[in-house]
Order: sequence, then C-alpha cells, then structure tokens
Amino acid sequence: MNVVIIGGNDCMTHQYKAICKEYACEAKIFTHPKKSLERLIGRPDLIVLFTRPVAHEMIEIAKREAVRKHIKLCQSHSASASALRNILEQAGLQAG
Repeated sequence: MNVVIIGGNDCMTHQYKAICKEYACEAKIFTHPKKSLERLIGRPDLIVLFTRPVAHEMIEIAKREAVRKHIKLCQSHSASASALRNILEQAGLQAG
C-alpha cells in the first residue's frame, strides 16, 4: 500500500517512514509546502493529513486531490506516532 503523509513534524519524518514500513506501506511525506504538490501526491491508496502542523494551502490541496482522484483521506489533529498507527489500523492494515 502507498501512503502520502501531509503535515506532521520534520523531526518525526524518519519515525513516520519506520511506522509505515511496519505496516508494509511505502510513504511519501510532505511537511512543508512544495511547488506542484498536486502532482507530487500521485495516486496513493491513502492520504494521511495531520491538520495541526500544516499550512492551510496544503490541507486544501490534499482534500481536493483526494476527491478528484477518489483517494481515501484520513485526518488527525495530532501528528504523533500513535495517531499514525491508529490511522493505518483503521485503514485495515496490520503491523507485521
């Protein structure tokens, strides 16, 4: 499964990738606004949106792309490791 994480904390990037790897997922992580974010998102199976530590513009792009490309979007106000684990488990994934 491919996951795109939008938002979150820079210092947690490696931990987010490690957690996704535990759940047999490959992750792209965007913690700061990027030019052409719409194109960089691609067609993942899931978009994880951490709404607290993220630019408003990135929230709008993530929501728009999820609707336009029919991608499941999960939001969390918290950007913690446990929040990411909960989202992946709610998506039906099991840690291996």
